[in-house]
Amino acid sequence: MRERIKSAFAKRFGQPPEVMTRAPGRLEILGNHTDYNEGTVLSVAVDRAMHVAAGLVPGQLCTLVDIGTGSERTFDVNDLTNPQKGDWANYVKGLIVEMRQRSITVPAFRAILLGTVPIAAGMSSSAALEMAMTLALSQLAGVELPWLEAARIGQACENNYVGARTGLLDQFSSLKGKADSLVYSDFRSLQVENVPIPAGTAFVVVNSMVKHNLTNEYNERRQACEEAVQVLQRVYPGAKTLRDVSPAQLAAAEKELTPIVYRRACHVVGEISRVAQGVEALASGDIVQFGQLMFASHDSSRENFANSSRELDMLVKIASELPSAYGARLSGGGFGGITVHLVQAEQAAVYAKEVADRYRSQSGQTAETMICTAADGAGLL
Repeated sequence: MRERIKSAFAKRFGQPPEVMTRAPGRLEILGNHTDYNEGTVLSVAVDRAMHVAAGLVPGQLCTLVDIGTGSERTFDVNDLTNPQKGDWANYVKGLIVEMRQRSITVPAFRAILLGTVPIAAGMSSSAALEMAMTLALSQLAGVELPWLEAARIGQACENNYVGARTGLLDQFSSLKGKADSLVYSDFRSLQVENVPIPAGTAFVVVNSMVKHNLTNEYNERRQACEEAVQVLQRVYPGAKTLRDVSPAQLAAAEKELTPIVYRRACHVVGEISRVAQGVEALASGDIVQFGQLMFASHDSSRENFANSSRELDMLVKIASELPSAYGARLSGGGFGGITVHLVQAEQAAVYAKEVADRYRSQSGQTAETMICTAADGAGLL
């Protein structure tokens, strides 16, 4: 990849790039809808990434060339006030806006991009693009950004310029990934650490190919979490978010909550507990127990949070019937999209085919599968 973007830059622009970067996509492994409740998440940076080669150019005109898709964009570095709705270049323009608001002068530049993170597959291709470009732009601007500030620039780009109300999980995962490890993120303290995962494992991503655009459903889940906290604060005055309530405390206060709000809270509180149990299981090398926590997480998504779907449930049930799977669950927001399966690495290819075959026979849908391993986070090439 390094040589491909380097030679593509030289061929297109007649000189070598001044900086080259890469930033991976991510998968959520445990901790569903916990980030906006100041909870914890286990994620993984995957071995699919965005690669960028960039260099300064005189004047004000910036050029972006994606050699993977053949798509190109040019824009004036001093005219960024009107985002074009749905344009992928917004993820770069928004970074420049946010960096300038932090008194970082980003000069005109040109860049070659090459990504291997699939688009719209729940693996955060957007954060991979943002973090690879943030590293490149900061180098061109002569600034060394602390990793947390780089993450916040990416989040602010999505929130303020792209118009997506995302948290920090995707950027944290892309920046702080480590080979053979998961990323443990605490969204109250904003502390991040790596948790080794036993050797001989791989992640199989299975895309159900069914995506339900349920913005209202997502908002309802978030509102239910906030409503639960308002009620629980009367019982437990110290509780600021669902992070502050244990499963036992929530169960003791069940009668104070409506049934739906109680179930929504059960999912989030349970997920935070499962993340803690998952860290303990990995510390002792108990990959079987960790896999069971993944299955339990999906059960809770189906029964308590209602953010699963018929197709996702089908894929997880198939996983439970195959001996080479340790665990499986929906990954990301839910309501369709992908499942992530933790499997024996040597069986991953056979497993992916078996899951796809069974899914096709049961649903009539042709799933896309991908084998991923834990990779290092973003950096200079």
